[in-house]
Amino acid sequence: MILQGYLVPGKPLPLLAPEKNPAWAELRRGFETARDEIRASGADLLLLYSTQWLNVIGHQIQADPAPEWVHVDQDFHTFGTMSYKFRMDPVFAKAYEAAARARGLHARTVSYRGFPLDSGVIQALQLLNPDNAIPACIVGCNMYADRGETIVLGKAAAEAIAASGRKAVVVSVSALSNRIFSKQIDPKDDRLYSAKDDEWNRKVLEMLGEGRLEDVSQVARDFAAQASGEQRGKAFWWLAAAMGQHNGYDGTVHAYGPLWGSGGAVVGLRPNPAKDRSREFDEGEVQTFTGDRGVLSAATAAPASAPEPAPIAPRPSDPIRADAAPKPVGAYPHARREGDLLFLSGIGPRQAGSDEIPGGPVRNTDGSARDYDATAQTKAVIENIKTILEAAGSSLDKVVDCQCFLIDMARDFKAFNAVYASYFTSIQATRTTVEVRALPTPIAVEMKVIAKA
Repeated sequence: MILQGYLVPGKPLPLLAPEKNPAWAELRRGFETARDEIRASGADLLLLYSTQWLNVIGHQIQADPAPEWVHVDQDFHTFGTMSYKFRMDPVFAKAYEAAARARGLHARTVSYRGFPLDSGVIQALQLLNPDNAIPACIVGCNMYADRGETIVLGKAAAEAIAASGRKAVVVSVSALSNRIFSKQIDPKDDRLYSAKDDEWNRKVLEMLGEGRLEDVSQVARDFAAQASGEQRGKAFWWLAAAMGQHNGYDGTVHAYGPLWGSGGAVVGLRPNPAKDRSREFDEGEVQTFTGDRGVLSAATAAPASAPEPAPIAPRPSDPIRADAAPKPVGAYPHARREGDLLFLSGIGPRQAGSDEIPGGPVRNTDGSARDYDATAQTKAVIENIKTILEAAGSSLDKVVDCQCFLIDMARDFKAFNAVYASYFTSIQATRTTVEVRALPTPIAVEMKVIAKA
């Protein structure tokens, strides 16, 4: 599971020279606050995506168990060298490679002495994990990848973490605005390159502070175009995809300031299931990378001759039965998982164990009509759906489509619609509501939903 996510800057001035500018010192303190949060989280994996480790062919993942070298930043060499020795997790690196390949990406691990690490990763690991207490994994940024490919790379990260059973913290290493001064400046005079860049940065940070990570991901292209966002804002695409593509986070901006004209920030994001996860924007879902023009397929993405890492078990498609939900009245399960979706059978208001119908049945045992409470029945239906989704590892806020059946539209729709709104207004699933002549048991309301697994 992913415990927390962070955005941290890559330009190494908070590591090399925090004393030379108050903003650099403030960013250093932001790193230290994030370090303390990570230590307290119980994480056993740090996964970093760096926009400064540029890949040209596919996606590279660091698998050297103990990379050690001396690095000099190409732009800020006057501030000193960076010696490093890190603790990596090569087993997880292979699992991530396998998950990426399974989603159609060209991915490979790299592991040899002296393979260069970038300044951003070195700064992040030395400040967030200074004693190497938590093993790390690093994935590079393909400079040609666009939104779809980067999102699939993030989803593969989430899949590898879930399959490994790790408790992970994911980190995107990237600037916000990325216009920098091209001439030497006095460090004490550092400032944002332009007021426009600062305005854009603050808009993005306001959204992140509200936990709206997916909304930032959706506007990343506009942000990058207006503020020269580093690598077109890919850090937001990857981070949002890895963390679930929603806005249900508690966000904290620990620090913000200039780094040689660019915008640097340390931002923490902690999942909060109680928060509204709905999205303001929606560009659609991307599950498998098939090329920018659909010319590839997952089956041919990896060369046939390449040695395959140990595969990650596919998501199960077996029938799902929830003990805490009422038993089906026929030969069918409560739900089935197919790929990344859950398909639920029609669910009524009956209670598990007793088969009692909240609000009363719609007819007596002799078949004669009787009064009933549509409000109570609707609430019980949705609570049963919630129980089944949670048993399948999902949740009500992941519902994407509802089919609703009422036996008396004129009598019950108003009550049904009011209860439905109390649960689904923020979720914004698509819905179809129809009147039917009867349902298999003496109930007035039934729902059938599709949800993200």
